[in-house]
Amino acid sequence: MIKLYLSLALALLAGPLLAQKTYIQCGKMIDVTASAVRSQVTIVVEGGKIVDVQQGYTGGGAGDTVVSLRDRTVMPGLIDCHVHLESQFSKNQIAETFILTDADIAYRAAVFARRTLMAGFTTVRDLGGSGVNISLRKAVAQGLVDGPRIFTAGRAISASGGHMDNSVGFRDDAFNHKMGPDDGVADGRDELVKAVRLQVKRGSDVIKIASTGGVLDLSENGSGAEFTIDEIKAVVETAKDYGLKVACHAHGAEGIRRAILGGVASIEHGTFMNDEDFELAKQHGTYLVPTVIAGKSVSDSAKIPGYFPPVIARKAIEVGTQIQHTFGRAYKAGVKIAFGTDAGVYAHGKNYLEFQYMVEAGMPPMEALRSATVNAADLLGITELTGSIAKGKLADIIAVDGDPLQDIHVMGRVVFVMKEGRIYK
Repeated sequence: MIKLYLSLALALLAGPLLAQKTYIQCGKMIDVTASAVRSQVTIVVEGGKIVDVQQGYTGGGAGDTVVSLRDRTVMPGLIDCHVHLESQFSKNQIAETFILTDADIAYRAAVFARRTLMAGFTTVRDLGGSGVNISLRKAVAQGLVDGPRIFTAGRAISASGGHMDNSVGFRDDAFNHKMGPDDGVADGRDELVKAVRLQVKRGSDVIKIASTGGVLDLSENGSGAEFTIDEIKAVVETAKDYGLKVACHAHGAEGIRRAILGGVASIEHGTFMNDEDFELAKQHGTYLVPTVIAGKSVSDSAKIPGYFPPVIARKAIEVGTQIQHTFGRAYKAGVKIAFGTDAGVYAHGKNYLEFQYMVEAGMPPMEALRSATVNAADLLGITELTGSIAKGKLADIIAVDGDPLQDIHVMGRVVFVMKEGRIYK
């Protein structure tokens, strides 16, 4: 009896026992690689990977598990290329900068991570926080916290007075030291090289910079260019030495132009991209990560009296009224699109709303789904691991109640979530 109790205790500590194989019977399966839908398909999962995709409904032997999703639409786990799992913006955000400890941030981040996974996002790219995001990535990978697979930028990097300079708008003695490369604030090639190397040292998977101002800071100009092309090249070259890509926050057209010419992998937001930027992005293969939901969310909040300081409210409305229109133009111009939402600027778990806004702007539902699967995987450099349902890839699989190709709103009705072969929902 003691041995039996011990075995049960060890099993509980180890987490849910995985069956030998899992057979997922799909009424419809979206093949994002072929941009096609297959009916009556069975996905066979073993050891966290997809080992077969079979036509028809099949099952295994004794000890295997059969999951019936015959009345659901199945697709690869979704990828959000722009989130901030450490925070969720509120009218108290500026005060919380001086109140919350890293422990406070970590507890919140764990909740936000699980909420994101339950919404069907099995992989995310976290584009900047305090550094707690690196610890969160480790905790998720070790199975200590339920959440999506995380690729993180650690701390984002900007110029002095730029979007990620947290001292902007405060009196000079509000902080106990001058912001520098250690804080993600750097000017000139030498400081930028150091800032990149510091993020690599701390464990970042990607480098994030800002080549223009932003919305949710206290600077007056949210779209002016803030790095030279040479400075951006210094970041890109240094990151490349370590095998990392560079994501670039940018709203204004000139800052976007410089970032593309400097060699970044993606433009985040891209609110005021112009025709020249579109052509440059196509020439250089640069992705746009549009984050339409973030623009709409801050614009809505700006209409609530007192929610934002006036300087932020003004910028929020400027961006919110433009970002969806620019995305639609970029897509129609042939710019590569990867799905990203800026989660944390709006409530975590509502990432699916981005699909609706993309379709509203003229992107077909299948292309919207591809932006969050094959395209996003390509941007992150993980095509061999995930982004589609295929033999040999990680078993990142979700299902929704309804057909998103007929009604994109059903992306908000995720009923099944599997990540690396483990069922979470």
